[in-house]
Amino acid sequence: MTETPTPRTESFGTRVAAAVDRRGPLCVGVDPSAELLKAWGLGDDARGLRTFGAICVEAFAGVVSVMKPQVAFFERHGSAGMAELETLIAEARTAGLLVIADAKRGDIDSTAAAYADAWLRDGSVLAADAVTVHPYLGLAALAPMLEMAGRTGRGVLVVTRSSNPEGRQLQEARTANGPSVEDALLEEIAGWNGSVGVPVGTVGAVVGATLPPSSFPLSQLGGVILAPGLGAQGARPADVAERFGSCPRGSVLASSSRAVLAAGPDPAHLRKVAGELSQELSSLLG
Repeated sequence: MTETPTPRTESFGTRVAAAVDRRGPLCVGVDPSAELLKAWGLGDDARGLRTFGAICVEAFAGVVSVMKPQVAFFERHGSAGMAELETLIAEARTAGLLVIADAKRGDIDSTAAAYADAWLRDGSVLAADAVTVHPYLGLAALAPMLEMAGRTGRGVLVVTRSSNPEGRQLQEARTANGPSVEDALLEEIAGWNGSVGVPVGTVGAVVGATLPPSSFPLSQLGGVILAPGLGAQGARPADVAERFGSCPRGSVLASSSRAVLAAGPDPAHLRKVAGELSQELSSLLG
């Protein structure tokens, strides 16, 4: 008979808050595009990915709270690329970094359960501290992922309010009951946090840092907010503080990729840029 895993006592949100308290609220996106690999003097192949990842772990460990590898940049290299992603996740976590797999998965029934098994199960070679998901087959369809995250102390971050213009028309559309799609999703996320088998802090949201405030009070979400858009997309640390300052301490991760990675490939320079940005965010977010 298979034993039911003992749930972890700490939720993803609790672990994020502790990491932010120690190292600040910066999440660095690890996006080894062909252009960036070339700029770093690396080959656009598995060996280049390995060196890129090793530099990032060396530079960011102990300086930032979270690394967020974009899975697509590893998938495009096939099985060799995914093997390098496995290595990066393991090495980053060994170095004390939390890891969000930016995979944007989402499906129903057995497929959602398979995604949960891949990204959120203890013992999986791809298991990260959290994974990003798409909710547009219905948030409830993601129940296998939310429940697995609840059991293993991991997180599920739901893409809810993105700043890309193609997404705004859908996200701002009105539901039959009146609120916008994005506000209805935020309310549903808040309802999942603290429900049976899903501790508070398990389910979070991806909310663009370049967007004005939503109607739903983000302070009531009960989970981690991943706020991309810092740097290259135009958001400044002061914008992050203005838009998310009412959220509980340690619940907001401001994400920057290109603006930080442009300082590479020298690990010391990367470390300096990331550390200064993290300190600025910490001072503004309290």
